[in-house]
Amino acid sequence: MDIMGPHFFLIVLVLAVAKLNAQETEITSEIVKSEDDIIYITPKSHPDVFFADHFDDETEFAKKWIKSKAMKAGVEETIAKYDGEWALEKAAKDPLIGDLGLVMKSKAKHAAISAPFGKAFKFDEKPLVVQYELNFQNGQECGGGYIKLLSYTKDLDLRQFTDATPYTIMFGPDKCGSESKLHFIFRHVNPKNATIEEKHCKKLDTKERGTLEECFKDKRPHLFRLLIKPDNSFEMTIDYKMVNFGTLVEHFEPSVNPPAEIDDPADFKPEDWDEREKMPDPSAVKPDDWDESQPRQILDESADMPDGWLEDEPENIPDPDADKPDDWDEGMDGEWEAPLISNPLCQSAPGCGVWKRPQVDNPLYKGKWFPALINNPNYKGKWKPKKVPNPDYFHDPHPFKMTAIGGIGIELWSMSNDLYFDNLIITDNTEIADIWAADTFDLKVQKLDVNDAGMFKRILNYSNRNPWLYAVYVVVIGLPLVLIITFCCSGSKSPPTGDDAQPDHPKKTDEVQDDDDLEQPEEQEEVDEDEAEEEGSEEDAEASDENAELIPEASENKKSSPRRRKVRKD
Repeated sequence: MDIMGPHFFLIVLVLAVAKLNAQETEITSEIVKSEDDIIYITPKSHPDVFFADHFDDETEFAKKWIKSKAMKAGVEETIAKYDGEWALEKAAKDPLIGDLGLVMKSKAKHAAISAPFGKAFKFDEKPLVVQYELNFQNGQECGGGYIKLLSYTKDLDLRQFTDATPYTIMFGPDKCGSESKLHFIFRHVNPKNATIEEKHCKKLDTKERGTLEECFKDKRPHLFRLLIKPDNSFEMTIDYKMVNFGTLVEHFEPSVNPPAEIDDPADFKPEDWDEREKMPDPSAVKPDDWDESQPRQILDESADMPDGWLEDEPENIPDPDADKPDDWDEGMDGEWEAPLISNPLCQSAPGCGVWKRPQVDNPLYKGKWFPALINNPNYKGKWKPKKVPNPDYFHDPHPFKMTAIGGIGIELWSMSNDLYFDNLIITDNTEIADIWAADTFDLKVQKLDVNDAGMFKRILNYSNRNPWLYAVYVVVIGLPLVLIITFCCSGSKSPPTGDDAQPDHPKKTDEVQDDDDLEQPEEQEEVDEDEAEEEGSEEDAEASDENAELIPEASENKKSSPRRRKVRKD
């Protein structure tokens, strides 16, 4: 049994902790090796996508993308040129090895760049998936990060790409000051007269909208996705979180379909139309005692000037320390006067200057008399023009069938530089977009999370990927703890309860208890011997008749010295 003593468990505990430290060191080294060196492989474009670019190949980028050489209309010539700089660079923070992105380098400049699709996207029986990464590497106070899907035309010249270039969809974040939004705008073609009108998605106030605010300030990459389905429904997500959804018919302004009826423009309100719900009572008469001449307030005749009021002292006096400026010209500036300051004598007095009685409310004041209001017998309600059929009415049951898309463009003006775009993809298959995001965006987030996490988080992440380590933790930590707890608890015995319990102090009273008869002879002998030794008295007979017992006197929070009390013998 000696081997199971406390020294044995102490040794076991030390060995367990040492083994755990060694295990953590091994795990930490593996984490650093595996996580900090995340393997990134440039994704290959799927043949079924309409457009995809990872921006890792500078040669392909130069062939595909075209910088605008146009001038922006409606602005001063000095700032009209699209002279913003674009470059392919790795991310500023924790970039993946071999990963590049499209960076808008300039701020406070117009920048425009675009690329054609390999094949046009036609809105037919399949959904549209628009997905890209965006990182405001220096934050954003005023500016956007949206993209435009350019309408397909045979004569589309991307060298002249401007804000006026026809587009089918605009999607992405935008902010200026405290106002921020996630744009989704589509240009709807009127089926009746072929006119085009922009339709703006309504804001949806959900708790996930806080995700949009973080995009402008956390300086991390974010994944934006727009999904439009043939049934006219749409979804917008940021980092896989839904931030807006609805239908093209119901959740856009102005509405896709105009109202069937409109107010008749030729209808006017009749002159005798009375819209007053209440009117003054024509039979009411002002009372004879109603005095409208009484003022609202009058002087308080009972008030007296406070003692110590300095009537002869002005409230303000010229500053005695002020000097006339050297350049003061009395001929041009007039006579110089010192500036006024508060009279120091008035600071300790109730007041200075001429005393005036305060005003109080006039008890005779009634104000201007008005007749009471009664219901208007001629009231006809609020007038509204009659409705007539809308001559411009149409019903488009399929607004999803928009103008075909032939290219993608980024046309921005921003007060922040180094906007980082990456991994653009336009497809009709959400699975392809998911794979593209897993091979690119997810790896970036994984590396950022690992580098931002502490040691405990790293161990936890590594353990989650290697669940067998939890069994090691149980054996190394859990088993020794169970043994130690068992050993510590087994040596103690719970005190008896109920009838078996014995009081700690059986003698707390002068009354005779059950055990007094059994213990009294022995106690009497001991007490007699003590008294004989201490007092040296020869009164043995009397001492044997009266026994002395030591009884402590209780006091607050402490015990006093024991005193002798004689106990009567039965």
